[in-house]
Amino acid sequence: MPAAELDAIDMKILTLLQRDASLTTAELAEKVGISQSPCWRRIQRLHDEGYIKGQVVIVDRDKLGFHMQIFAQVKMARLSDEERQTFFRGVETIPEILECYTVFGEMDILMKVVAPDVKWYQEFIFNSLMKLPGVQDIRSIVTLSEAKSTTAVPLKPRTFQ
Repeated sequence: MPAAELDAIDMKILTLLQRDASLTTAELAEKVGISQSPCWRRIQRLHDEGYIKGQVVIVDRDKLGFHMQIFAQVKMARLSDEERQTFFRGVETIPEILECYTVFGEMDILMKVVAPDVKWYQEFIFNSLMKLPGVQDIRSIVTLSEAKSTTAVPLKPRTFQ
């Protein structure tokens, strides 16, 4: 079922769960104006159809000592399919890499990394990132402050005139 076929109640459920996944089915049902059983069935359908991929707790990285957030742009050498798979398996094993994307442009990979400080990040570059297969160059963008951070996805694209 494409997003266009989700009804208003499905959209409300998804909106509320993106804000607070700890809401009980009873609380959700009350907020969207339906009884608990149909609400539970809708939530299950949204899971089954892949609209809800999972539910997690968002922790405060600063309280855990990760005071820096860095975007690492990585230039890659030409890799075989096997070497590329080894690279991405390596990325999966490094917990400080929160996100990793292949991108078009001068650089090939964009990573979002958390670090406690600059000295640690320098060691991380040489002891972790540069040891991944194919890594030729790394350019880092250190964030100064966080203006917006959300995990909530818009439920439908906006239209522009």
